[in-house]
Amino acid sequence: MQIETTPLPDLVVITPARFGDARGFFSESYSAQNLAKHGIDTVFVQDNHSLSAATGTLRGLHFQAPPHAQDKLVRCGKGVLFDVAVDIRAGSPTFGQWFGIELSFENGRQLLVPAGFAHGFVTRSPDTEVIYKCSDVYAPQTEGAIRWDDPHLAIDWALEGDPILSDKDAAAPLLDALDTPFAYYVTPHTGART
Repeated sequence: MQIETTPLPDLVVITPARFGDARGFFSESYSAQNLAKHGIDTVFVQDNHSLSAATGTLRGLHFQAPPHAQDKLVRCGKGVLFDVAVDIRAGSPTFGQWFGIELSFENGRQLLVPAGFAHGFVTRSPDTEVIYKCSDVYAPQTEGAIRWDDPHLAIDWALEGDPILSDKDAAAPLLDALDTPFAYYVTPHTGART
């Protein structure tokens, strides 16, 4: 398992090993024990699986507020997507900055998105499946979102036309209007945490 840091504190890329032969491959896509060896001790309680039929389907940027804030471990089960996380932790040195990475069935990469980040993705192939683990249950009363096209974020989604959006995502507020429920602080032993 390969763990890569990103320019945003606490956001990491995880690439599990694959063992292949003429039949295909085997990969241990999640191992709490292996992640704990790298200091990642998130307990996941729910798996989600979404299918986006059309290329250019954009979902996000979403989060859940405390007390149901979620860490997410995101991977692509089929197809290709561009996955994005935005730091929305008040006081963070990287507040309002984003990181994006291509996740695909082929590359096997995963993005660990901690609580305190808004998350979204756009599909780059038809019938793309996204599978992600969550550290808390779905709680609609704590849902929040920011606009995917917020000019202050200037996310380069690499779109080839208008995205396919839900009405809810199209009407999400800009980051400037968000009274963020997340705070950034540094603990002496573990580093940055929300």
